[in-house]
This record gives sequence, C-alpha cells and structure tokens, in this order.
Amino acid sequence: MGKKNTKDKVQKLRCPIVCVLGHVDHGKTTLLDKIRKTRVAKREAGGITQHIGASEIPIDVIKRVCGDLLKMLKADLKIPGLLVIDTPGHEAFTSLRKRGGALADIAILVVDINEGFKPQTVEAVNILRQYKTPFVVAANKIDLIPGWNSKDVPFILNFNEKVQHPNALTEFEIRLYENVIKPLNELGFDADLYSRVQDVTKTVCIIPVSAITGEGIPDLLMMVAGLAQKFLEKRLKLNVEGYAKGTILEVKEEKGLGTTIDAIIYDGIARRGDYLVVGLPDGVLVTRIKALLKPKPLDEMRDPRDKFKPVNEVVAAAGVKIAAPDLDKVIAGCPIRIVPKDKIEEAKEEIMKEVEEAKIEVDEEGILIKADTIGSLEALANELRKAGVKIKKAEVGDITKKDVIEVASYKQSNPLYGAIVGFNVKVLPEAQKEIDKYKIKVFLNNIIYKLVEDFTEWIKKEEERMKYEEFEKLIKPAIVRILPDCIFRQKDPAICGVEVLYGTLKVGYPLMREDGMQLGYVREIKDRGENVREAKAGKAVSIAIEGKVMLKRHVDEGDLMYVAVPEEHVRELYHKYMDRLRNDEKEALLRYMELMQKLTNNIFWGR
Repeated sequence: MGKKNTKDKVQKLRCPIVCVLGHVDHGKTTLLDKIRKTRVAKREAGGITQHIGASEIPIDVIKRVCGDLLKMLKADLKIPGLLVIDTPGHEAFTSLRKRGGALADIAILVVDINEGFKPQTVEAVNILRQYKTPFVVAANKIDLIPGWNSKDVPFILNFNEKVQHPNALTEFEIRLYENVIKPLNELGFDADLYSRVQDVTKTVCIIPVSAITGEGIPDLLMMVAGLAQKFLEKRLKLNVEGYAKGTILEVKEEKGLGTTIDAIIYDGIARRGDYLVVGLPDGVLVTRIKALLKPKPLDEMRDPRDKFKPVNEVVAAAGVKIAAPDLDKVIAGCPIRIVPKDKIEEAKEEIMKEVEEAKIEVDEEGILIKADTIGSLEALANELRKAGVKIKKAEVGDITKKDVIEVASYKQSNPLYGAIVGFNVKVLPEAQKEIDKYKIKVFLNNIIYKLVEDFTEWIKKEEERMKYEEFEKLIKPAIVRILPDCIFRQKDPAICGVEVLYGTLKVGYPLMREDGMQLGYVREIKDRGENVREAKAGKAVSIAIEGKVMLKRHVDEGDLMYVAVPEEHVRELYHKYMDRLRNDEKEALLRYMELMQKLTNNIFWGR
C-alpha cells in the first residue's frame, strides 16, 4: 500500500507555470488583479493563494469560474491549478529559466485589441519563439470597442447578435484582424479567435477579454488550463519525493531579514533547515535556510509590519521567499536546489552543469554586454549573435567603472568594439566619468530588439564613416592638360593653367609626366583668382607645382600630367571603392593603371 501511495505521489501533476507578457499599458496587471481579486473577495474555500511573485489559482476555482465552458475541452482536468507569475513582463519570463529553456510552461500574451502590437509586444513574441513556449493571446479591452455590450460573463456567451449590435460585431472583427491576427501572421504565426481554431498545435488561440468587466476571463482560464493539461502533461509530472529545484525571480532587501530571494520552485519539496545551493556565474553558493516565507492572505497584507508567515515546507509549483546568509552574492535567474546536508555535493554537481550550460560563449574580440538577469543576458546575446555581433564579455549587473576601462582597451584594437550594450541596467555614477573620458558608446533600453536595432544602426553608420575617412585619405587619380598660352612661371614654383580632363585634382597631390617622370606636387590651386582645395573634371584652373619640374622643358603646352597614385592606393580604389568613384574618376583610374602597366611591363600592376 505504501509503495502504491509513493508511486501515486510521484505521478502527481504540478501546477503549470503561466507567465504573462505584453506591452506596458495593455492591461497585464489589471487582468491579473481582476483574476485574483474577484475570486479572493468571495472568501470561498479553495480561494486563490498569493505566493511570492506568483498567484496560485486552484483547479476548483477554475472549474467554478469556467462552468459549462470546460465541457468544450473533452478532457477531465487533472492539474491542481495554475501558478500565474504576477511580476508581468519579459524580464520575469527570461529570469524563469532551467536547463533546457524557459521555466514557464505556457504564456499569456496580453494585447490591447484597440491599439494592437507595440515594440514590447513584438519583443515578447520573439522571446516566446526563442524559448519555444506555447502561448495564447488575451485580446484585452474589448469593453472599449464602440457599441460593445461587455458583461462579467464568458466571451463566447456574449459574442452573438442577440447581445451585440451588428455594427459592434463588425468593429470587433476589424480590430481583431487588423490589430491582433495580422501582426501575428507577419511574425510567422497562424492565429484566430479561439472558438474557430481547428488545431491548437498549429494556430495561436486568441481569447478576447476585458480586465475591467471580467468578460472572457472564464474563457482565458479554461484555454490555458486545457492546453497545459493536453500538451504539457509529461512536463508537469511532479516528483514530490525529491528535493526542490527552482530559479530566482528577484533578490530583495527585507527589513529584519536582510537580503532575501523570491524564488519559484518548479519541482520537488523545499524544507526549512535544509541547505540552499545557488548557481552563480562564477561558481556555487551553499548556505543554510533560516526561513521559508509566504505572504499572508491578501486581506491581511494591508499591515506592512507583518507581511509574511514562516512555513516549514513548500511543494512545487510555488513561489517562496527565502532568508539565508550571503544572499547578496546571488542574482535573478540563478538556478537553485534546496537539499538536506547529505545531498549538497550531488546538488552542487547538478547546479554546476546547469550554470555551465547557461554560460554565454564569448569571442576573442567584440563588445561588452550587460543585463539585469541571466535569462535577459542570454536573450540579448542570442539576438545580437543573430545580427552578427561579436561579444567579448557578457555579465549580469549595472555598468561599472571597471567595465568602461575594459571596453576602452577593446576600442584600441577596433573602434567598433568601443561600445557597451545594456538591457534593463543603469550606468553607475563613477562609470559615467570614464565613458565621457574614453568616449565609449553606451546603448541602454528595456526592449531587446530595440537595443539590437540601435546598436546595429550605429555600427552601420560608424563603418560608413570609417570607410569614408579611409577613402578620403587615398590619393585619387586625375589627368590634366596644360592649356595653350597658360604657362605663367617656369619654376620655383612652376605656375600654369590646366584643364582637368578626368578625376579630381587636389592640393598636395603628386604629379608625373606620361613617361613616369616625377614632376613635384600641387602646392596651390586657383579658380578665378580664389584659392580652392580641389578641381573636378571639366574645370580650368591655374596651379602652382612645387618640385623639380621646369615648364617648357619637362612638360609644355598641350602635354598631359597624371596624379602619381601609389600602387597600394590604386589597389584599394580598384578593389574596395570603385562604387564610390564618379565615372570620370573610374576612367582616370583605368587609364592610369593601363599607363603604369606599360611603364612597368607588369599587366597586373595595381590589381
């Protein structure tokens, strides 16, 4: 009998972990508050329990809220409920990690049906795709559709011509398609209203809701619970006999407790007095748990003097606050194990493997990136790599003076590596002085794809600027002819009038005769008596030539003079910058190369 019970325990399913993502003003928090408060306020048995960073919605509450809608699922719900992460946003999602990807089993993407996709919405979809996390869309704020009659009922019961005016239904369909379905299609997902979806494995289900009236919340809970049960059953198998596995959601200072961590336990059982084993970027921390804490029920949390109650054990999936020594060293996203003393070494080994797998591969050269959590860092690194960006160093935390000095050294080898890309982090005051001193480029944002976009745009502009500067340093070809009756001075310096036939003649350029004899360099160019820096093809100007040239002896009226372009400059122009040359400059280059090939008897000259 004992064995059977143990087996039954091991076979139990845990709550699916549900993460809520979406744009900042699209109603994530309001939606979660509506789900929590309307049910908690009833003070019924099996009410929603708020954990650290999460709210647990028991299955009996889901069944009661959903009512007859559950019959549509054709499956008896075996899950004990849902654990909804209520620190909404992609930061929480990327912090919730375990070996093999995201900790969230399923996600709710909240989109304002009236406003549609925003940058953070696109960001959320990209992260869901990266972690291969199944998701549904909560199309929020349907109560704001003109003429819509919104009530605290399932959406599917309210979606008909008996309740809604035909114009309101038309407006709903337009907004649903334009603001939700179409953007998802453009991002590579098939999507439709959940009641029309034939195959939920191929089409994203959209559930219209109102976080204000409560309409659609039964449909949303039903779909999330049903999908989790149907497709994630193996993943939800819970080992309540084993030790606790989890991940850190937040690190917080609590009065009287010091530094604490808010963690999500996704497997096993955590007990007070056991040892906390935490994976750090540079090793493993082992510390003994002083207290496992849970918030008191919502109606008791108004008294800030006594927010938490100690508990002896926590069974997955759940959120818990942990108090223990030395937690100031840990960061959000770190993996944890909670084990008895005899299991510490086993847990350390497991954690070290997980930390090693989570390490971001770095290049021999590149930029420095920083993020607020390990998961965010991983997501940022992945997106930068897709854009072909090299990463020399990747760390969690704010930007420090040491970071800037390090990047200044990267910049010496390549100006394009003189940059720091930071996701959801701050620049510390002492670091700012160094940034100004070394002229380091810093990119900060809380939207990963915008960071990548801004950085790659800067790279393009910098490459273009550097290319332009390199191009400008090169001596360009030009061919000029001495005009008749325009030799004004024979030497020291020689002054004559010339017509620029091809290319651009510039002050400082060396000149040579058609047989290769070096004549000197252009000291001055005058156009109608005014000093100019250059003269382009078609211009007639007077020039002063400094050097050994003697006009009428070395060159005379009607003779051609060529700009003597060094061979390495010719190669650069021919191989890298032909697209930047005007047609007459290209002609000057090709004629000059042809001339030099004859003079040197080398048909490959300059090529």
